[in-house]
Amino acid sequence: MLKMNAQLQEAYNALMSKEYAKAFALYSALAELKEPTSFYYLGFLYFRGFGIEQDSKKAFENYLEAATREVPLAQFEVALMLENGEGCEQNFSEAAFWYEEAAKRGNIDAFNNLAAMFKEGRGVEQDYKKAYVLFKKAAMAGNASAQFNLGALYDMGLGCEEDKEKAIEWCRKASFQGHQKAKEIMMRMQNDGQIVF
Repeated sequence: MLKMNAQLQEAYNALMSKEYAKAFALYSALAELKEPTSFYYLGFLYFRGFGIEQDSKKAFENYLEAATREVPLAQFEVALMLENGEGCEQNFSEAAFWYEEAAKRGNIDAFNNLAAMFKEGRGVEQDYKKAYVLFKKAAMAGNASAQFNLGALYDMGLGCEEDKEKAIEWCRKASFQGHQKAKEIMMRMQNDGQIVF
């Protein structure tokens, strides 16, 4: 176990030093030992084409291997790739499954993306209440996209009571974090004299 921890640290140090070929070799050796996070990092290297030729299919395979070994970041990446059909066949219901797995393990971005799927009824049955609960959890954890999305739900009264003040409040929070669409909406409302920033 100590030896594997030392190998993991060495591989991570190589990755952080941008010694990608070395990182790839070290993570490949760890993957032979079935070390879960090594598959995630191999997926990352394949996805970016760092230290190895870029290959979305191999990135997906490695992310999926790590995801099945309960690595939350890998579960999120698998969901994203399934949602976009990148390196694999597009599959919204599988994407929703993996977003949920990542969310169960605390991945805030997964809460936001799963909420969007419930809002739009992609891969899951449309459910504004579930979307609201998930967006709210991610928004309160500081996810700018979720803050914007939560504001939109309040604005339209989807999954919650319509509340224009809360809509503006969440949109403002997203705007302060640099969310482009939120910034544009806040500027337009300010220019129209609807709000004072």
